[in-house]
Amino acid sequence: MTYWDPIPALAALEPDPFLPEGPWSGRWQERNWRNVPGPFYGADTDTCLTGRLHAPDLVLYEDEYAQEFVYRQPRNPAEVADLFMAACEEAFGGYGHDGDLHWTPDLVRDWWRDRGRVREWAMGVGWGAWATSGSGWQHDAAAGARGYVTYIDRGLGDYLRGYAFRLAEGRPARPGESLPELGA
Repeated sequence: MTYWDPIPALAALEPDPFLPEGPWSGRWQERNWRNVPGPFYGADTDTCLTGRLHAPDLVLYEDEYAQEFVYRQPRNPAEVADLFMAACEEAFGGYGHDGDLHWTPDLVRDWWRDRGRVREWAMGVGWGAWATSGSGWQHDAAAGARGYVTYIDRGLGDYLRGYAFRLAEGRPARPGESLPELGA
């Protein structure tokens, strides 16, 4: 699998006239540790529970304050548009799109080595109190957390290998090129 760069698709979107500087004022230093490596991340977001309304396959809520984070990077232009809408709806402008300036192949490998922490968190949300809650948003977020566990177990490693290549080489891998290992 080759890495698909979502940033050109983002550049093609019409800017929101109410957000002349765009919705991307999230700070890397404030990003949520649950964000999957990639260009997009949730940092100091609000707690209004709007992210999954627009990007349910990309955004989750953390369990303490329901702040938003990106658990899957966009895989096509439609998903970039969904994440853009989630970022536009987020009142604090807490999403960032400059992850490529900060992630390195070594940091991606470090995140992968520590994925058990993220997986354990997602297991607790996906099969814990939110899963049996009568609250619609908690039930939906629990389903998203279960999807995150599945992604960690199947697919995320391949994505991260492609992303690490992209970070190291400045371009996606060509068919047949070796991708870097992530470690255990």
